[in-house]
Amino acid sequence: MQKFPEKSWHSLASTDAVSIFESHESKGLSEQEATDRAEQFGLNALSHAKGQGAVTRFLLQFKQPLVIILLIAALITLFLAEYIDAGVIFAVVVVNAVIGFIQEDKAMKAIEALSHAMTSEAIVIRNGEKKRIASEYLVPGDLILLQSGDKVPADLRLIQTRELQIDESALTGESVPVQKDESMLEEDIVIGDRRNMAYSSTLVTFGSGRGLVVATGDNTEIGRINQLIAAADILETPLTRKIHHFSGILLYAILAMAALTFFIGIMRGQDLVEIFMASVALAVGAIPEGLPAAITITLAIGVSRMAKRHAIIRKLPAVETLGSTMIICSDKTGTLTQNQMTVQDVVAGGQHYAISGIGYHADGKITPVADSLDTTANYSLQMLLKAGLLCNDATLRKDGKGWRVEGDPTEGALIVSAMKAGYDSRTLEQEMPRLDTIPFESARQYMATLHDQGEGKPRLLLIKGSIESICVDCATIMGPDGEPDIPDPGAIADWVESMGEKGLRVLAFAQKEMPPDTTRITHADVEADILFIGLQGMIDPPRQEAVEAVAACQAAGVRVKMITGDHAVTAGAIARQIGLCGDTCSYHTREVLTGRDIGELDEAQLKDVAEDTAVFARVSPEQKLRLVEALQRKDYVVAMTGDGVNDAPALRQADIGVAMGLTGTEVSKESADMILTDDNFASIEAAVEEGRGIFDNLIKFITWTLPTNGGEGLVILIAILLGTRLPILPLQILWINMTTALLMGLMLAFEPKEKGIMLRPPRDPSMPILTAPLIVRIFMVSLLLVIGAFGLFKLELVLTGGNETLARTLAVNVFVFGEMFYLFNCRSMTHPVWRLGLFSNPLLWVGVGIMIIMQLIYTYLPVFNTIFQSAPMGFKEWGLVLTNSSLIFILVEIEKKISRKHSEVNR
Repeated sequence: MQKFPEKSWHSLASTDAVSIFESHESKGLSEQEATDRAEQFGLNALSHAKGQGAVTRFLLQFKQPLVIILLIAALITLFLAEYIDAGVIFAVVVVNAVIGFIQEDKAMKAIEALSHAMTSEAIVIRNGEKKRIASEYLVPGDLILLQSGDKVPADLRLIQTRELQIDESALTGESVPVQKDESMLEEDIVIGDRRNMAYSSTLVTFGSGRGLVVATGDNTEIGRINQLIAAADILETPLTRKIHHFSGILLYAILAMAALTFFIGIMRGQDLVEIFMASVALAVGAIPEGLPAAITITLAIGVSRMAKRHAIIRKLPAVETLGSTMIICSDKTGTLTQNQMTVQDVVAGGQHYAISGIGYHADGKITPVADSLDTTANYSLQMLLKAGLLCNDATLRKDGKGWRVEGDPTEGALIVSAMKAGYDSRTLEQEMPRLDTIPFESARQYMATLHDQGEGKPRLLLIKGSIESICVDCATIMGPDGEPDIPDPGAIADWVESMGEKGLRVLAFAQKEMPPDTTRITHADVEADILFIGLQGMIDPPRQEAVEAVAACQAAGVRVKMITGDHAVTAGAIARQIGLCGDTCSYHTREVLTGRDIGELDEAQLKDVAEDTAVFARVSPEQKLRLVEALQRKDYVVAMTGDGVNDAPALRQADIGVAMGLTGTEVSKESADMILTDDNFASIEAAVEEGRGIFDNLIKFITWTLPTNGGEGLVILIAILLGTRLPILPLQILWINMTTALLMGLMLAFEPKEKGIMLRPPRDPSMPILTAPLIVRIFMVSLLLVIGAFGLFKLELVLTGGNETLARTLAVNVFVFGEMFYLFNCRSMTHPVWRLGLFSNPLLWVGVGIMIIMQLIYTYLPVFNTIFQSAPMGFKEWGLVLTNSSLIFILVEIEKKISRKHSEVNR
């Protein structure tokens, strides 16, 4: 049996599709044919690419330069028989490897989630008989029956439909269910407009239908998304890229310094064991053992802070990536908008009214646009709202989370608009009970209901539908007083156009009085002598907090782009309201581009278009992915939000993928780095702010810790060059590095965000972790520590007649207290410490207090004197230590002041 050709099934007649698949439009396939095709095409399930094994992926975590440095440090300390210190360093390495492995493992679960999304049952017709089977056993050519509540089991070319509506939001981003039919369509239309197709894993919300299976498994649209997810690169974050680069440089610098030390010692004819131990001391001193732990803990603190602001971080590096984000590509529905259709404009009796309030809550007022109008005097307005309430199949319910609609969101909006005028659905339905209904049909584009107005009164026929379906049949229009008048088609068209320019979805309403004994209505009743009542225009309005968050992002230099599956007009209207583009923003001005436009661009053209355009509508999953890749090729750090299966490839490709916690599919959540628990764009802005604060704190720690490591290495190197005794021993270096990093350095992770953090532009991805001014500062502090430690070591030897133990204890305390005073400098890279508030970070004072106690124990406790070769110091030695430390603090503050003035001059 030959393989069936790939075709644009939506552009073929359904009979042609049936013929190509050698099926039958009423009997389907035979059981034997289905069995044969199952052997050829396999199961209707997603395949998984075989990746690296768990052991391999775990071992690869040790490949990073920083980890290599730590392993060297651990081996050296093990060689020195300092088993506890070696064990601590090894533990740091393993913990970091485990964290990295878990992150990667979670990211790979996205494809598994896709498989679960496809698991369902289907009603299939074979040999002319209906039977229910597991969807994985479906084959191309099978005939499938669909009904309300079903999950579509495969990609189908619809053959027959009856009021069929399908929720495709997970695949296309369309905010409302799509009305389906079987008519043939043009070939070059996007997925969201293919009304004659039903796609795997979408949901039937209303009606019924029959479809031919045209694709299964990996050949379905969701299967193609699965392949896109598998192919999407898991990019390094800006932090990991910079840390890798920085660690590589540090690795070579340490090895070079250790080799130089060893070479100089040999040239000077020193003892090999002695020079080797000096080289070891230099390497141990220069290695920042606490850096990986500091990064992990700082990011973990960021995770905790973000959780309080409705953002759950799944991958630790994502915390910092948010702070570097330059562009946020956001979905529209539910993220920038309420995801609650709301009537905003109504026209009745030729008069225009605005309705306030947002969402499904009844708070709001109906206000005439012209001040001279009286809302209560407009009978047609009252009838318009009643018609929206009665000609309606939705219900509005209140639960613990607020108001929600059961049924079509547009009908829910009509209920709310009537409630704002004081109408109650139960009361009105009792006063005017429904007798008959003509359900909505896509071919006719209207719904009609018949109501009893009471004994002796005519029955009332109410009609709701599209402008085209109702206005054509309207003989008259209802005036403000309820009396019929001759309609002005031009005026109605102007109202419709005005609403459409606002992105409103417009519904028309009409009525007709029927004889008192009427119990049934037909299409013929609707299509003659009906009275036009008015219009209701609705939209899914933007969140007010999203408007504020977009403004905050723009002030911070973060550009926001809307990428949605919704229509261009609606997308442009929302974009104008939230401030993404100007008042002229629309498809006509080319400020809003569609998926069709993107499809006509090559990769080079798309780079510029993606950078310059703020709104993209009716885009496919591949196009979302292309847009993210195009922006990344322009060296932007890109965040992407999404909630559907269609968003998963782009979420994984983006530098930071953000999924919706309330409405998001499991696929999108597994593909994302961060999940919003409130589906609110404002939480993204808050997370960006937190991310910037976290990155600041990491820079503060690195700027604080490196002078110590550099100073310790230089002290050893200078001692070798001068052929003198070592001012500090390897074990003493380990004591300094491990205790100060844990008790003081990590306290910088708790620094609150500095004022004006969201007024700064995003960090340039090409900018190194340490800028030139910070490198100068690190070198200056290193030099001050070297001069203080080496100079005071030599001075103490002279004053005590060669007491090396006391001199080394003095040198160790120079490093510890020098770091302690410099710690306060590092609370801000630019501002003086007193501007931050001395006690704004109380944990820093706790850490300093414990460090002082630990250093007193190191200096005075006999057992520590024995282990670390330390000795008790007198007031004179403490005076020298505190004087040197104070000098470091003062000089750094002077340097910061000079740097601030220089920056202001260059600004």
